[in-house]
Amino acid sequence: MKKLFSLITVLITLSLIGIIAIQYSWLKNVAAIRKDQIAGKVEMVEFEVVEALVEEKMRSAPQLPLDVLPKGAQDQIMQLLGPQTIAERFSVKEVQEKFEKAFEANGLKGAKFEFAVLSNTNDYGPELASPDYERHYELGLKDSANHWIHVWPLVSLTEDETTSLAPEEKLVLIIYDMQDFVLRSVSWMIGVAVLFTLIIIAAFYLTIRTILTQKKLSEMKTDFINNMTHELRTPLATIAIAVDTLKNEKVIGNRDQLLSIGQIIKNENLRMNTQVEQILQAAQLDINQVLKGKVELHVHEVMKKIQDKFALQVGERNAQVTYHLNASDDGVMGHPVHFVNMISNLIDNALKYSKEDIAPVIEVTTENSRRNIVITVKDNGIGMTKDTQSKIFDKFYRAHTGNVHNVKGFGLGLNYTRKMVEAHNGTILVKSQLGEGSTFIVTLPLKGIIG
Repeated sequence: MKKLFSLITVLITLSLIGIIAIQYSWLKNVAAIRKDQIAGKVEMVEFEVVEALVEEKMRSAPQLPLDVLPKGAQDQIMQLLGPQTIAERFSVKEVQEKFEKAFEANGLKGAKFEFAVLSNTNDYGPELASPDYERHYELGLKDSANHWIHVWPLVSLTEDETTSLAPEEKLVLIIYDMQDFVLRSVSWMIGVAVLFTLIIIAAFYLTIRTILTQKKLSEMKTDFINNMTHELRTPLATIAIAVDTLKNEKVIGNRDQLLSIGQIIKNENLRMNTQVEQILQAAQLDINQVLKGKVELHVHEVMKKIQDKFALQVGERNAQVTYHLNASDDGVMGHPVHFVNMISNLIDNALKYSKEDIAPVIEVTTENSRRNIVITVKDNGIGMTKDTQSKIFDKFYRAHTGNVHNVKGFGLGLNYTRKMVEAHNGTILVKSQLGEGSTFIVTLPLKGIIG
C-alpha cells in the first residue's frame, strides 16, 4: 500500500509538472505570435496616419507651371507658395487624434504612444512633438524590448515638382509598455490556463489528502480492533480461569474463596459490559436524545458524585485528586447521565496517562467567566505533542503510548467527550507539553443562557 501510494504521488506530480511546462511553453508561443500580430497592426496604423497627413498637407500646395516662370524667380516663388509643413498644417492634438482613431480601428485601443515630426530645416529639435516624447525616446534607446521606435518619411508618392521644394520631414512614433500591452491582449488565455492549473493542483491535493485520510482511518480502525480484541479477551480469560478454579474441590469447600471468586467473575463481567456499552454508545450516539433529555444540574454536585465514583481508582493508584470548586454559579442545563460521563472521561484520562514512577496529581477547578462556567482538569501526566493534541478528539485515535496495553481503552473517550460538550453548547480545548502533563478546559453556558 505504501509503495502504491508513493508511485501514485510520483506519477501525479510528474504529470502536473508536465502539464504546467506545456502550458507555459504554449502561452509563451501565443505571446510571441500576438506580439508579431501587434507589430503588423502598428505598421498599418503608421501607414494610415502618414498617408492621411501627407494627403492633407499636399492639398494646400499650389499647382504652378514652373516652366513659364523666370528661372531666377522659381525658388523664391515656390518658397512663398509651396506646401505647408506638417507642423504648420496640424496641431499636436490633431495628430494624436488621428493615431488614436487608427489604433482603435486596428484593434489596438489603449496602446500607449508618443510621436514627433522632424524636419531637415530645424536642427534644434522636433517641429511638432507630443508632451512626453523626449523622455520616452531616451528610454527607447535603452529598452528596445518595451519601447518600439519607428521612423517614417513624410513624402508624397506623386510626381509633383512642387513636392520637391517642400522641406524633408519624417514622423517618429514610439509605442511603449509593449510587453504589458501584449500580456493584456492574451490575459484571458493566461487566466483560463492558470484557473485550470489551479483546479488540477486542488484536485491533486484533495486526492492525496483523501488517500492519507483513508490510510490514517484504516490504521486507526486496525488499532481499535486490536485494542478491542485485547480488552475483551482479558476479562473473558479471567472469567475462564475463575470458573476452572471453582471446579477445584478445595475451593468448593471454602466459602470465603467461593465468594471471592464469585466477586472476581462479577467484576470482570461488569468490566466487559462497560466496554461493550462504551462501543455501542459511540456507534449509536444520538445528539437529539441528549438535547431532549436536558435537566437542571449543579456542577458541584456532579463533582461530588464523580469524586465518590473514582475513590477506588484513586486509592489504587495512590493518586492525589483535589477539587477547587470556586464557581459562585454552577447551574447548567445538562443530560443527567452524559454530563457525568463527559467529566468522568477527563478524570479517567488523567489517571490513565500518568507517569509510571510518579503518583498522579490531578486538580479539578471550576470558576465563572462572564455567563459561563469553566471546568478545568489539570494533571502531571505524560503530556502530549502538538501533533497528538490535534488528533486526540478523533474517533478511534489513541496516542502511541496507548498502543502498548498498559493503558486501556478504544480511543473513543475523548471523541465522546467532545461531542457531549458540543451537545451542551460548550467548547473544549487542551493545553499540553510532552512530559509536563495536560490541561483540559471545558466552557459551558450557565442555566438561562441556553435553555
